[in-house]
Amino acid sequence: MQAIDKEDAPAVKMTEKVSSSEENLTGIEWDETDEKRIRRRMDFRIVPTVFCLYLLCFIDRANVGNARIQGMGKDLHLIGNYRFNWALTIFYFSYIVVEIPSNILLKKIGGRYYLPALVIAFGLVSMCTAFIDNFKGLYACRFFLGIAEGGMMPGIAYYLSCFYKRNELLFRMGIYITGASLAGAFGGLLAAGLSPIPSWGVEGRKIHDWRNIFFFEGLFTLVFSGVGMLILPSTPDKCKFLTPRDRYIALERINREHKESANEPTTKHHVKRAIFNINNLICALGFFSINVSVQSFSLFLPTILVNLGWTALKTQFYSVPPYCVACLYAIFIARMSDVYKRRGIFIIGGTILSMIGYTMLVTVKSNSLKYLAVFFASAGAFPQGPAFLAWGLNNAAGSSVRAVSGGFIVALGSAGAIIATWTYLEKDKPNFHRGHYINIGAQVVACSLACIGIAYNKWENAKRERGERDDRIVGLNEQEKIALGYRNPEFRYHT
Repeated sequence: MQAIDKEDAPAVKMTEKVSSSEENLTGIEWDETDEKRIRRRMDFRIVPTVFCLYLLCFIDRANVGNARIQGMGKDLHLIGNYRFNWALTIFYFSYIVVEIPSNILLKKIGGRYYLPALVIAFGLVSMCTAFIDNFKGLYACRFFLGIAEGGMMPGIAYYLSCFYKRNELLFRMGIYITGASLAGAFGGLLAAGLSPIPSWGVEGRKIHDWRNIFFFEGLFTLVFSGVGMLILPSTPDKCKFLTPRDRYIALERINREHKESANEPTTKHHVKRAIFNINNLICALGFFSINVSVQSFSLFLPTILVNLGWTALKTQFYSVPPYCVACLYAIFIARMSDVYKRRGIFIIGGTILSMIGYTMLVTVKSNSLKYLAVFFASAGAFPQGPAFLAWGLNNAAGSSVRAVSGGFIVALGSAGAIIATWTYLEKDKPNFHRGHYINIGAQVVACSLACIGIAYNKWENAKRERGERDDRIVGLNEQEKIALGYRNPEFRYHT
C-alpha cells in the first residue's frame, strides 16, 4: 500500500523554487504523462548503466569459481584443504564492514563519481589477482576486493531510490541485480574464451590459463568505469538530459512521496532509526538467508557441475543457461511485484521454487534431472535478494534513513555469504548433500520471514487507518511531521 498524500491527484501544483535549476520555476503543474516521460528518459540512461556496473562487480567477485577449475586450485595449492573456502570467506569480512559507511559517503559525494570509483577499485584488484603466486596472495586480493565491492549493491539500491518512487523501484532493482545472475552466464563464457589464450607477458611473469580470466575481466571493468562517470547523474535535479522543468518534477515527486527533503544531513538519529526498525530487521535477516543460497550457488556451481563428470570446458558452458533463466525470471517477478505493489508474496513463491530445486538435487540420481534442478534452485533464489532489499527501502522514509537502511540490510544480509562459502566442501563431493540441505533450510527461514513481514505490515497499516498512531503528530508543525519519516501516521507500509 502506498503512502497517503496528494500525489494521487491527477495533477500537482507547486509554487516552491527549484534551488538546483538554472532558473526559478513557479506554478509547476504535472500529471502521470509527465512522470512517465521523465521515467522513460531516466530508464534509458540510468538503469542500463547501473546494470553493467553491477554485472562487472559480480563477474569480478565470482570469477574465482571459474578460475578454480581452470587450474588455479592446483597452482595455488588449494586442493584437498580449506584454503579456497577461506579465500571466499575473507572477502566478506571486509565487504560487510564497509557497506553502511559507503552509503553515507555516497549520499555526500553523489553516484556519478562515487559508484564508478568503486568500479575502478575492484577492476584493479581483479587485474592484480592475475599476478599472485600463492594462496596468501589470493587471501590479500580477496580482502581488498571486498573493500572495493562492499558499497556497490547497497549503493546502487539507494541511488535508484533517489530517482524512482516506491512502486517503481523493485522492477529497476530487479534489472540491475540480474547482473548477478547474468554474471554467472558471462563468467562461464568469458572463462571458456579467455583461459585458452596462449601464455603471454614478460619472462618469469607469464599470464596464462586462469590468470587470463582475472586480468582481462579486470581490464574490461576499468574501461567501463569511465563510461559510468560520463552517463550517470548524481541526483534527479542534476539530470542534464532533462529540461529544468522535468528536473524539478523528477526531484519533487520523490520528496513528496517520502515526505522528506533530499538534502537532509545524515545524523546518529537516522542511523538508529534505520537499524532499530522492525521492517529492516526482517528484510536484513531475509537477505541473510537468501544470500546463503545465492552466493553458494554463484561460487560453487562450476564445482557442482564438474562433479557430475563433465570436463572443465564443458562445465563452463553448462553453467550459462541456469543463470540466463534466473535472470529472465527475476525481471518478470520484479515487474509483477511492482504492478501489484506486493513484496512478501512473491518472495514466498520464490522460496518454494528454490526448495523444490535443492530437494531434487538431494533425491534424484539422473545427471539430467540434477541439471534441471539447478534451474529451479537458481530461478527461485535470485529474485528474492532484490525483493527483500526493495521491501526495506520502500518502508524506510527519509533519504538519510533510506541510505543507512540500504547499507544495513546488505551488511547484515551479506553475513549469510560467509555461511555460503562453507556449504560445499571437498569432503562432501560428488553429491554435496550437506550443502543442499543447508540451502533448503535457508529457504525455509526466508519464507517464514516473508510471512512475518506481511503480517506485521498489515497489522501496522490497520492501526494507522484506525487513527491509533495519530498521537505521534499532535502539536507538530509540518517540518516535524516530515522528520518522522516512516513513523508518520500518514505513511503506509508495502506488504
